[in-house]
Amino acid sequence: MTDISSNKRTARFAGLLYLGVVIAGIFSLMFVPSQLIDWDNAATTFNNLVNGAMLYRMGIVSGLVCYAFFLFLPIVLYKLLKPINDYYAKLMVLLAVISVPMYFINVQHQFTVLSLLGDANYLHLYSQEQLHALVMLHLEQYENGMRVIHIFSGLWLLPFGYLVYKSRFLPKFFGVLLMIGCFGYLINFLGSALIANYAATGIGRFVSLPASIGEIGICLWLLVAGVKGKTD
Repeated sequence: MTDISSNKRTARFAGLLYLGVVIAGIFSLMFVPSQLIDWDNAATTFNNLVNGAMLYRMGIVSGLVCYAFFLFLPIVLYKLLKPINDYYAKLMVLLAVISVPMYFINVQHQFTVLSLLGDANYLHLYSQEQLHALVMLHLEQYENGMRVIHIFSGLWLLPFGYLVYKSRFLPKFFGVLLMIGCFGYLINFLGSALIANYAATGIGRFVSLPASIGEIGICLWLLVAGVKGKTD
């Protein structure tokens, strides 16, 4: 009984961390760009960023919070899932955690955009059109960096999904979705790397669904239901 109670607390703490990752990630990776960035119009994007600088800064902070939570999430999940298979639990942690320093390096592009929006004297050397182009360049490089980071956002789901599937205390359905979701991330990376205008094909949204449903589903399950039955 004590073990089950302890595992429920661990599961709910993992669910809470996962919820933080999901909410902060949606805000920084989806909501903020949708409000400020027009990939077809550099001038509009520049003006949006100037007028919405606080929202953009909040997006940066939210992204850092997201990956700070994500640093601890797999460690807590390891405690919960290591009795199932210690090797795969360690692999899950490695593949997840490796993306965190990659993100913190990549976020420098966002801070560079803030510098380009400022009024430093050296910026007077550039024309408005050049500043617009530089802002779009760094936004694009940030997006390219996220595509590489998302390789590991997908890879960690494979051992995680396997452990969920093999457990006797979490729904196998979520485990299947997580494992399929791994390949969705990889397909999106390859598609964006190999196919021009891949985003316009709509394939990305379709193949992302299993990961989205699986991650949000297991997050809510851990948070609300915790675990049931034996965990070894």
